[in-house]
Amino acid sequence: MFVNDGSRDNSWRLIQELSQKNQYVIGIKFSRNFGYQMALTAGHDCAQGDAVITIDADLQDPPELILDMIHKWEKGFLIIYAKRIARNDGFLKDTTAALYYKLLSLVSEVEIPRNVGDFRLIDKKVVHEIRKCKELSRYWRGLVAWTGFKSAIIEFKRPERIAGETGYTWKKLIKLAFDGLTSFSLFPLEIAAYVGLFVCSTGAFMFLYITWDFCIYGAYYPLFKWLSVIIYMAMGIQFLLLWFLGVYIGDIYFRQKNRPLYIVDERLGFFSESKKRSV
Repeated sequence: MFVNDGSRDNSWRLIQELSQKNQYVIGIKFSRNFGYQMALTAGHDCAQGDAVITIDADLQDPPELILDMIHKWEKGFLIIYAKRIARNDGFLKDTTAALYYKLLSLVSEVEIPRNVGDFRLIDKKVVHEIRKCKELSRYWRGLVAWTGFKSAIIEFKRPERIAGETGYTWKKLIKLAFDGLTSFSLFPLEIAAYVGLFVCSTGAFMFLYITWDFCIYGAYYPLFKWLSVIIYMAMGIQFLLLWFLGVYIGDIYFRQKNRPLYIVDERLGFFSESKKRSV
């Protein structure tokens, strides 16, 4: 099953040709680019097999691991992750990825395995449960772990990319990271609480200091200095909390629009109800 997420090259034409030659090749074409997470959602919504394996089309993740995943699945594991024990994405990306997964493991309410991407196998039972999740800001790595089913890990060294360049820009990576933090953790709200406590405590210390200095040593402080300390305590907390609160209100706003998660423009190779087969 190929999901064409609004590509502008000849990908869809090639998928059409493959589907005409082989009835087991299925194609899904979006009307525009809806993003990587929505492409994964469409594939899982349409899959009919006993297990679903997802892999990027660039095949940077080694397809030969699929057999190992199936062996693990036959032993009773419902989720099989492919964990990268070595990656060649450059020093900056490797470092930021390691720091992000460490942060996510510390603050997330769900235990999400480190250094695992979207190359994995999940049982149809897991797929059924994830289909019930309708949030707009989707983080598949978290959703799979959130189900809590029995899992196993296969480790591998990820080779360098042979051809092409990744379409995942830093902007998309940052959005994905933010979705992961806000979807499975209240850490942003906790940051607001920590910063608020810091502002309040430092403001209170300054207020007590000038009060002590005024009462004990007779130091003169103009009114604007007193007001500055009070405003420092109040405004810092107010704007910070409004900012984080706005993130959650914005998410609620977009969900209430009740738009579909994605739009399929064309379908190829789907079997009729009387001829369903595992795909």
